[in-house]
Amino acid sequence: MFKGDSDSFILPLAAYAESLARHAGEVLISERNNQSFSLDYKRGVELVTTADLAADALIRAGIESVYPDHNILSEESAPDFSDPQALMGPLWVIDPIDGTVNFANQQPAVAVSIAFAVDGVTQVGVVHCPFMKETFTAIRGQGAFCNGQPIKAAHVTELRQALVATGFPYEKEGVPHLLQRLQHVMAKVQDVRRMGSAAIDICYVAAGRLGAYYETVNPWDMAAGYLIAREAGAQVGRFAKAKSLVPEELNGEHLLVASPPLFGPLQQILESTL
Repeated sequence: MFKGDSDSFILPLAAYAESLARHAGEVLISERNNQSFSLDYKRGVELVTTADLAADALIRAGIESVYPDHNILSEESAPDFSDPQALMGPLWVIDPIDGTVNFANQQPAVAVSIAFAVDGVTQVGVVHCPFMKETFTAIRGQGAFCNGQPIKAAHVTELRQALVATGFPYEKEGVPHLLQRLQHVMAKVQDVRRMGSAAIDICYVAAGRLGAYYETVNPWDMAAGYLIAREAGAQVGRFAKAKSLVPEELNGEHLLVASPPLFGPLQQILESTL
């Protein structure tokens, strides 16, 4: 549940976003339990399932029925965000399955991510993890929650005590450089995790389960988590300047989310690997 007071527009919208995420999660559970989904590949490398498409269709139809004048940016059905002006106004940013490879391989780290932004500023974030029975939520200025309970980023002060997460792209050309970057990070932190879902990684920083997360991702991977982490007291920024003109809170380039004491030291390490 979403906590706190809100105006007559945002509070019902936030509750509706959570409801859509939960219903999409029910689709994912059913599809996997029944093994009724099939697999395909976008651009020959990125896995997509019929469950992705079914959850996407459910969320989009729900938004269009209640908020027909709002724009939707979805990984599966509207992935072109080359025109930053198209991201202005009321905008829903959705990822019906963040962690598709995990979903297809019976792994639990799977999330439905839904964010709502106005003029590039995120107002609502929902990350629902149906197989782990957790729902992370935030309304701007009202804190962050997991299953209705307040969450806070960990106050880890030393990098050597920090558990850090990252991920890797489907395209393999840049992986050798990313592995070199990872080597620099691993030398300074307690350990590294790679969950396969950016949305969950970011929410785990928000909940104090990780000290930091870094990666370059798409808007639908991070828009909801960005707000949840910031509302939980994490510091959210970049370790390099973004090249695109996508609004700051929807821009996943060189993303760094961390416990505030870790942000600067980890940013310096990552900058040294550019």
